[in-house]
Amino acid sequence: MPTAPLPRVRRATADDVPAIVALLADDPLGSRRESPGDLAPYREAFAVVDADPSELLLVLDDGGRVVGTLQLSLLPGLARRGAVRARIEAVRVAADRRGARLGELLVAHAVDEARRRGASLVQLTSDRTRTDAHRFYERLGFTVTHDGFSLPLSPG
Repeated sequence: MPTAPLPRVRRATADDVPAIVALLADDPLGSRRESPGDLAPYREAFAVVDADPSELLLVLDDGGRVVGTLQLSLLPGLARRGAVRARIEAVRVAADRRGARLGELLVAHAVDEARRRGASLVQLTSDRTRTDAHRFYERLGFTVTHDGFSLPLSPG
């Protein structure tokens, strides 16, 4: 029996914004912090990200349906002898497609792209409550090396 072709990893376009936002909102954390009913701020953010050569927003396209996404950011710095670090953020796979190794395909593409762009290290953070995601990242070879800290900033 023939197997279905894997979704294709590609750079996101402005037309993908509604699907990306839906993926971001489709989990317990995202449902509390995302607003898929108002796409204006997401469209504005997409324009900024898409215009920045240090940023790459990727999607998994399965025959026209976006079934996954992540953002890859390149961070030049002085530490580590002037190393470029790559950061992976906002990894999501559609709920009905989880377990099919699509996240692995997406992250592997991002790691390859980071390497191609000269990064010497790929980092990511994951909310402490996302234990399934932690197992996934460890299976891909990521190790827990740091504790992350965040400081929410209020407008104004």
